[in-house]
Amino acid sequence: MIKISILDQSPISSGKTAEQALQESVKLAQIGEALGYTRYWIAEHHDLSGLACSAPEVMLGYIGAKTEKIRIGSGAVLLPHYKPYKVAETYNMLATLFPGRIDVGIGRAPGGSAEATMALSDNFLEQVWKMPESFKELLHFLHNDFPSEHPYAKISASPVPDIAPQPWILGTSEKSAKLAAENGAAYAFGHFMSDKEGPDIMDRYLQGFEATDKRRHPESIVAVSVICADTTDKAEEIALSQLLWKIQQEKGDGRKGIPSIEEAKTYPFNNEEKDMIEAMRQKMVIGNPREVKQQLMELQTLYKADEIMIITITHRFEDRVQSYRLIAEEMLVEGNR
Repeated sequence: MIKISILDQSPISSGKTAEQALQESVKLAQIGEALGYTRYWIAEHHDLSGLACSAPEVMLGYIGAKTEKIRIGSGAVLLPHYKPYKVAETYNMLATLFPGRIDVGIGRAPGGSAEATMALSDNFLEQVWKMPESFKELLHFLHNDFPSEHPYAKISASPVPDIAPQPWILGTSEKSAKLAAENGAAYAFGHFMSDKEGPDIMDRYLQGFEATDKRRHPESIVAVSVICADTTDKAEEIALSQLLWKIQQEKGDGRKGIPSIEEAKTYPFNNEEKDMIEAMRQKMVIGNPREVKQQLMELQTLYKADEIMIITITHRFEDRVQSYRLIAEEMLVEGNR
């Protein structure tokens, strides 16, 4: 049976606060656990309009304490901003508190504007180039297995948990797929944010992993933007909020947060914006439960992925919860397995 999971960007709706968005993220993780989702990941963004979470590690400590069994993790830690040792300490701490539940997803994007990147870290581009070395260093810290001659062999990323966090590479490029494969790491491809040939990139990961390690099965996820509602028309209506917000972001006017359905329905889209919407819709799955299930299963087959990770952004939290609930009922209920 295909596994389904949640990717949360902690969106802030117009008229709401960042605190409300973060509290909704906690509720979403709890609801996802109750519905049978495999894992819940929260993303890292910096001064990005409409998104509340700049520190996944803080939220994961809070969410872990509010849930019992769902796997929780970062989607992703933006490694070029940080030292691998500190990342390993942080996620080892979480793995000590919540045994067998922690994922540490790693990405290389800046996660915000050039100014925010400068404020966060020096020489970001240089650290991007060093990403392969940084990731290898992180793995050694997580596995506590530096060679005896290595300068860091005598230190550990304390506390060392009984069950280490599971490392994932998140990406949308051949570089990320190659990095995951060469290091025997699991790989998550962001279908919702890529214009590239995702299935070909996933194939390269799978083939590269098998060439690196024939003893283990490669673990893979495809992350998809989904809006599900009782009817297709209702799903299309709800999705319009997110689509308008994306356009507003492109124009530098997205700080009010996710617009309401009413605002989206009355917005005077010009021809260029209509073309943008159509292009964005091509990367989304929008429909009623049966349509969504069919499209997700087609994507799973196309990507040969073990798991589908669903990101859903709506103005109303209730619509977001209902979307995840309908998908779970269609794909996880016993009669639909």
